[in-house]
Amino acid sequence: MKIQARWLALAAVFAVAACETVPPPPPPPPADAPVATPPWISEALADPARPQADRDRDAARKPGPLLAWAGVRPGMKVVDLIPGQGYFTRILSKAVGPTGKVYAYVPDELTAIAKGRPPSVSAFVGKPPYANTRMILRDLPEFGAPEKLDMIFTAQNYHDMHLAFMGPVDVATVNRQAFKALKPGGVFIVVDHAAKPGTTVAQMESLHRIDPARVRREVEAAGFVFEGQSPLLRNTRDPLTANVFDAGIRGKTDQFIYKFRKPRSAR
Repeated sequence: MKIQARWLALAAVFAVAACETVPPPPPPPPADAPVATPPWISEALADPARPQADRDRDAARKPGPLLAWAGVRPGMKVVDLIPGQGYFTRILSKAVGPTGKVYAYVPDELTAIAKGRPPSVSAFVGKPPYANTRMILRDLPEFGAPEKLDMIFTAQNYHDMHLAFMGPVDVATVNRQAFKALKPGGVFIVVDHAAKPGTTVAQMESLHRIDPARVRREVEAAGFVFEGQSPLLRNTRDPLTANVFDAGIRGKTDQFIYKFRKPRSAR
């Protein structure tokens, strides 16, 4: 019995020593930790059909980590809301792949301003190598798509819905329509230029910026749940007082990236 007790004591010593030499597990990454860019997004960025002008903007817009954080993956059905010249439409097309679909939603509010000029994205949507894209021309308060969506994505355009040149649009209705258009669990990604807290619509007219808190209030009012934000495009040196098109700040504005989710229990 004495020999057995000594062996048990010796084993305990070795066990303690082993515990002391094994490093503790690493702490979990912070919520705003960078997200690795998956291959389907890297390949989309390397698409040889992308215009050089788009590639030149990649350093400032950081589409790889942005779309990775957003959760873009093959097979998704996505709306690029107010796509402009199609910078993100092209990337999303390649990232979701042939089993996915990208709808470039061009508001009729903008086509009226264009006075007969076709939308920029009409030059490539629905055509190789972006055959999985379609264009939707419709008023913003009638927002919708031919099928339920996994994601609605809008970059640097949410504030425009508040401005006079767009109507202004009934933003509450647009957000409710976005909620209806998504599948349960679908996400609404909003990227925009940040304004100071309490910025009014009149100030937004001259700055083309929006208070992030205002966006959150408006989108949550439609039933969305705020899931988080990414600091990827933040710039604390931006004083938030200049028009985003001013030469001194253009391409370097402080931008927020918000992710909202439609509850999985919603229909």
